[in-house]
Amino acid sequence: MRRILSLAAIGLLVAVYLTPCVEAAEITDMFGRHFHLPECSLKVYSASPPDTFLLYAIDPTLLAGLNFPIKEQDTRFMHPHTLKLPLIGGTFGEASTPNLEMLLRVNPDLVVVSNNETSLSLTVNETLKKMNKPLIEMTLVGLADYPAAFLRMGKLLARQPRAIKLSDYTRKTLIEAARTVAALPPGKKVTVYYAEGVDGLRTECDTSRHNELINLAGGDNVHHCQARNLFGMEKVSMEQVLLYDPEVLLVMDRGFYRRVFHNPKWKRIRAVRERKVYLIPDQPSNWFDRPPTFMRLIGLKWLMNLLYPKEYPVDMIKETRDFYRLFLGVDVSAVEIRKILHR
Repeated sequence: MRRILSLAAIGLLVAVYLTPCVEAAEITDMFGRHFHLPECSLKVYSASPPDTFLLYAIDPTLLAGLNFPIKEQDTRFMHPHTLKLPLIGGTFGEASTPNLEMLLRVNPDLVVVSNNETSLSLTVNETLKKMNKPLIEMTLVGLADYPAAFLRMGKLLARQPRAIKLSDYTRKTLIEAARTVAALPPGKKVTVYYAEGVDGLRTECDTSRHNELINLAGGDNVHHCQARNLFGMEKVSMEQVLLYDPEVLLVMDRGFYRRVFHNPKWKRIRAVRERKVYLIPDQPSNWFDRPPTFMRLIGLKWLMNLLYPKEYPVDMIKETRDFYRLFLGVDVSAVEIRKILHR
């Protein structure tokens, strides 16, 4: 039985990702230099996790290296090619830089960088320029950037049919979310507190890019403020959270999720009293944030279904199974999905 399942999984991966070896595009990179990409065995490195995950969805065999190691519990959902890739790092988090020695050793045919205009990224990009490899910028600030990004990279990498499917799914999901939120009764948005950190006392301003899913799902982030920087994780006090008294708690840290129902202070909050505390799914990457990848598409459906089950009554088992099959190329059982959803 295990052998049959393995063969079925391999067949699904082949059906999802197998692309004939065709000539990729002749390109002009971000510095105006002209390059011709190889026809086969194309190796691409991205310095940013969101960009790397987007490339993975298009074709994981294109990847030349990883930004961070794959966790043991996530290997079940990853393409075998990625499990053998070197760890190169990238430009994410605070003061992160790629391992340039490893990058030179890997010698990718194409390097994808974020167009986030910070002094760090500009310095790294200038360093990467010296490799004499084509550098392409990608804009992935929010989910609205994904449809066009899928199409652009699909065309560039000669993976257009696959990219069109991913782009269409993304666009339909965003339209579906916008329609659902537009139909909500005025003034009836569910209040949400996004609990980050081991004590739950880190969070995001409603204007932060890390808060995007709450806004898209029609939630009202109780922490109204102007984000001070791109990193986020604003420090708040227990007294402030008690004053907010949100209807729903979204939790990032597993340890905090286990403790929150037994903490006398947190038990005074409505969301905890009513058992509306939800641990954000995170396999094979977080559905909500950190890093903000295409997994947020299924995260958006998950969150809308939690906040507005009557207005958005989807079957999350089916939605998750379809999503994992399309974007990750894996067939996930209902039992596995329930574990992923923490049910």
